[in-house]
Amino acid sequence: MLVSKKEIEVRYAETDQMGVVYHANYLVWMEIGRTQFISDLGFSYAQMERDGVLSPVIDIQASYKKPLHYGETAVVHTWVENYDGLRVVYGYEIFNSNEELALTGTSSHVCVKKENFKPISIRRNYPEWHKAYEDAKKQGQSQE
Repeated sequence: MLVSKKEIEVRYAETDQMGVVYHANYLVWMEIGRTQFISDLGFSYAQMERDGVLSPVIDIQASYKKPLHYGETAVVHTWVENYDGLRVVYGYEIFNSNEELALTGTSSHVCVKKENFKPISIRRNYPEWHKAYEDAKKQGQSQE
């Protein structure tokens, strides 16, 4: 399965009063992982935005397993969990410095036109991305 990996140093500002990473920061890290995954495929989300297309989150799930702390390194693993030509579901696992699982999650996205938020087909409008996502999905299925 094609899995992108991104290391993120936990900053003091990302922790809460209990000294652990504040829960919402994991969502930011998921976005960083997703952007890295897209870049690893050879594409640019920023270019898509310049083309007038956005990819909003339509659903997000997160299950917290173990806290991360200031000074640790979070390692975000990202892959295509599901893809149907219109909707992309990314899967995530975030590990701590000791390779212990800290979070599992998914985020679902569609692509929309910036001016009116009408959904567009990735398959039709971005055939290279479509092929890369199909290939990434197949890689994951072939290893199950």
